[in-house]
Amino acid sequence: MAEQTEREQAERRIMRFVSGGRTEVRDAACAGKLLLDGEDRGTISVSAEVFRQLVERGSIVRHGDEVTRRNDARPAKTVSQERASQSVQRDLDVVTVERDGAAIRAIVNLSESPLGQLMRRKTRDGAPFLTEAEFRAGERLRADYTRGQIMPRLGANWEASVASGRRASGNGIAELTDAALAARLRVERAIAAVGPELSGVLIDICCFLKGLELVEAERGWPVRSAKIVLKTALGALSRHYEPARSANVRRPARMLHWGSEDYRPRMV
Repeated sequence: MAEQTEREQAERRIMRFVSGGRTEVRDAACAGKLLLDGEDRGTISVSAEVFRQLVERGSIVRHGDEVTRRNDARPAKTVSQERASQSVQRDLDVVTVERDGAAIRAIVNLSESPLGQLMRRKTRDGAPFLTEAEFRAGERLRADYTRGQIMPRLGANWEASVASGRRASGNGIAELTDAALAARLRVERAIAAVGPELSGVLIDICCFLKGLELVEAERGWPVRSAKIVLKTALGALSRHYEPARSANVRRPARMLHWGSEDYRPRMV
């Protein structure tokens, strides 16, 4: 009974991981094991025997190195149920984001991050709580944080051999590419420009995707105060990323003098 329970748990674990998105299967260093690589979702080690049985039963389909879940493995849904499910899980909208130094229009899932959820909120006068510049700044910081591989590794690096000594090394500087190093430098400059008082909430919400309520609980802040601090931090961050646009919004006052219209100062 215990062995059957462990096998069922292993099968559910594989099915959940494969259902999360694109998955590739690789050979593992340990005998009787396989690696399932989910890219941004990480890599897990599974039993080769359990994986083979799922393929034979048709629960999952293997095409070369890529593994997908069989479409008919889930119970059939009506069209209305499918649309209702998609509407709950996805909130698509078109926003302006930064890519390779250029601003482009892209379709994003606003339910994916706290910034996307704040984009839907309105102020008392009906204006969006976050401006597009503030949203772009937060997404740009998140993109550089991800490109720079600053996220801590939550498990062992099963792709590296034991002899190489790199399984527990995490994201060492020697292993980074030039693009990752450049992204880290951009993050450091952005954090320095915002300042230590506001940078923490930016990293928690924009990069680690923590909810506003969780940030308030961890920092002991009053209720509904995190979004105000976040908006202030995003405003400073957007001025760092787009100084020219910020200068156009707040132009310096013109110099006044008491001369007439054709007045010209005398050169000495």
